[in-house]
Amino acid sequence: MHHHPHTGTGEVLKWSFFATLLFVVLETVAGFRSGSLALVSDAGHNFTDALSLVLAAIGLYIQTKPADEVKTFGYHRAGVLTAFANALTLGGIAILIFYEAWQRFLHPRHVSEQTMLWVAAIALVLNGSIMWGLHRDKDHDLNIRAAFMHMLGDAVSSIAIIAGAIAIHYTGLEVIDPVLSLLIGAMIVWTAWDIIQESVNVLLEGLPRGMDLSQVTESMRQVEGVIDVHDLHIWSLGSSAHALSCHVLIEDMPPSESNTILRRINELLGGFHIHHTTVQFEHAKCANSDAPCSVLFTTHHHDPVQ
Repeated sequence: MHHHPHTGTGEVLKWSFFATLLFVVLETVAGFRSGSLALVSDAGHNFTDALSLVLAAIGLYIQTKPADEVKTFGYHRAGVLTAFANALTLGGIAILIFYEAWQRFLHPRHVSEQTMLWVAAIALVLNGSIMWGLHRDKDHDLNIRAAFMHMLGDAVSSIAIIAGAIAIHYTGLEVIDPVLSLLIGAMIVWTAWDIIQESVNVLLEGLPRGMDLSQVTESMRQVEGVIDVHDLHIWSLGSSAHALSCHVLIEDMPPSESNTILRRINELLGGFHIHHTTVQFEHAKCANSDAPCSVLFTTHHHDPVQ
């Protein structure tokens, strides 16, 4: 069975975008007034959060569109593309933060730790609320997980800023501010890397994450009536939609009997979350002969349950 994000997720993304954008303005003003590079860096991160929420909403809308005569597999990868774009924006903002932190090391500035503390506390509440709204679908949809990771990274950044503000208040070491910026940049890179890896793997039609090709092959060989499986390919159409094509060697039998084998194979593959299959049956008698081998028949399967 395919899993599609809850219909309420789109509303969560929309209102989260407006709330985040409003907070970006507040945090940017507060950052410049307090002289805190950490707050300005976090505002930049929050701006990419707002962008990520827009992209996630667009991807969510497009990927649920049904297949048509042009996009015969549907629009599953729209969400993967937006996740990839989100991850790239994270990488870009991290580079900018690293540069600004280096400049702050060279030219230290006074920091208002009280402003840092209260603005970061508001940011923590905002990002935590958005994360709560998205957590139901983050494990099933790469697009939503990318947006969720944006929020997680910013929530951790807010905690770091709160801790830094307290440390500056009691120690007077204003160098803590650019150090926090470097840590925020590192956190951003960390959250982006996993999304980039997985989205690139989907776009290059690699084996779905967590799936073992040899295990699938061996399981199919254990199906009653199957002699051998070869030319097996498994790839992802989107975050949670996987496809498979293969050749299956069976004994010479009428189509009615081979349909039973096909049903067993598709039931097995459903356990691996593979619901789009193209199985090409071959006669064992034909395959063991020196004569040109003719294909018995090719069948396509798509689980209609969404």
